[in-house]
Amino acid sequence: MRIKHITLAVAAAVLGSALTAGCGTPTVPAPKVISSATVAGGKLTIGIDEDQPGLGFKNPDGSLSGFDYETAKYVAGALGVQPADITWVEATPDNREKLLENGSVQLVFSTYSITDERKQVVDFAGPYFEAHQSLLVRLDDDTITGPTTLHRKVLCSVIGTTSAKYIEDHYKGDITLREYPRFSDCVAALAAGDVDAVSTDDVILAGYAASKQYQGKLKVVGDGFTDELYGVGVRKGDTAMVDRVNAALTQYIDSGAWKKALEKTVGPSGYSIPAAPTPGTE
Repeated sequence: MRIKHITLAVAAAVLGSALTAGCGTPTVPAPKVISSATVAGGKLTIGIDEDQPGLGFKNPDGSLSGFDYETAKYVAGALGVQPADITWVEATPDNREKLLENGSVQLVFSTYSITDERKQVVDFAGPYFEAHQSLLVRLDDDTITGPTTLHRKVLCSVIGTTSAKYIEDHYKGDITLREYPRFSDCVAALAAGDVDAVSTDDVILAGYAASKQYQGKLKVVGDGFTDELYGVGVRKGDTAMVDRVNAALTQYIDSGAWKKALEKTVGPSGYSIPAAPTPGTE
């Protein structure tokens, strides 16, 4: 399912505290342990982003929230690992491969797009979500409607993302690309008028546009000009783990927990929830 436009008419819904729990939020069904897919030792170290509202976000009280967080907890549970036995490590676009290669983490849930280039370094389970690259601009800016309207504009993206690479490959010379370490850096620069647009996956941008800090100030445009299939990063060569995670993701989707998790975390932003992909097909 390709998302052609995101409507962010979010009057009262605020990502952040509203995404963690509360009255009226969907309850994510608990996973059933898959006996053939349990992890030896009953412990996991998982890499997750902490800078993406609604996806992987570290709240002011130190707790984690978001769809990737819910997905990671579900998969861990299906593998026989309780939440108390998960060690969380921050994974950013520029360190995800390194964390897996050096054994600092066993899995990465971090809006991690599956690409042929990355497959040379790490393995992937999934996909478990399909997003599309778009643009975030200031609410009063009607000059930018998509990538073809970026001529002579200053665009911000994050180091190590497929979004930055796509812009460089397809629009280099027409725009000034500014790369920062974190998504929040780009969004802050946009709100301050230091850049004209931010580019990454639409679901990430929707989270920022609906957040308490930026609600009513930013909007998502661009009609989703790429397809981004999110996978779970696994250390290269660990095919047994890939198979286990794919089994867990299949249960996650089939049980209805996948949809409930999205409604709880991403739904408040106004983002249209897409159809679920089929794990093990990439």
